[in-house]
Amino acid sequence: MITKNEIKRIKNLQQKKNRKEEGLFIAEGKKTVLDLLKSGCKAEVIYTVDEIQNSDFISVTPKEMERITLLKSPSNVLGIFHIQNQKKHSQKGVMMVLDGVTDPGNLGTIIRLCDWFGISTLICSPNTVDCYNPKVVQATMGSLSNVLCVYTDLIAFLKKSNKPIYGTFMEGDSVYDTSLDTEGILVMGSESHGISKEVTKSIQHKLTIPRFGSASGAESLNVALAAAIILGQAFKP
Repeated sequence: MITKNEIKRIKNLQQKKNRKEEGLFIAEGKKTVLDLLKSGCKAEVIYTVDEIQNSDFISVTPKEMERITLLKSPSNVLGIFHIQNQKKHSQKGVMMVLDGVTDPGNLGTIIRLCDWFGISTLICSPNTVDCYNPKVVQATMGSLSNVLCVYTDLIAFLKKSNKPIYGTFMEGDSVYDTSLDTEGILVMGSESHGISKEVTKSIQHKLTIPRFGSASGAESLNVALAAAIILGQAFKP
């Protein structure tokens, strides 16, 4: 039986400050939890509604799972994992940089994209949503363990880099007519404000995804969709 203190502790991990203090984050869903375990991510405790037969997991009733879940529709598995210590990040290959991306679903999808395209490090501005936010973790579907998210001052980071720096804008060179350097940095901005003026000063090559539809159609693409298109172009044979 889950105690009130356990429930309170789990609920408190919704808040970034509590995740930071405890060094823990929540993952929900069988696939997400198993993928995190498979990748070597250390769990403190895993609760399951008889979904997985494992002596190390704690069995709970559906009612108890409803009390601890952060989802509208509870999954059958919830794990509490240790936040891994930041290791030295790789500077090799294409690097992606996010400036003020605040939507958890978009960040989670971008982490999955990085995993798919073999980008091991994702550089984020301090005002980008926390990668251990439960909604981000849910959207990564286990890819979080394969991509190192580093939160840092973007201006200082870009100034130190000797890589070519690309940025996405509403106006620029068509991504379909541009060959991205295999050692380049790709900067993408927030859903509502784009890349900040300060970071824009470091951009050497402005890219855009040209619109083929009607001018009265969609005003823009969300950052995750744009990232998928541009990475597809960057890694094409």
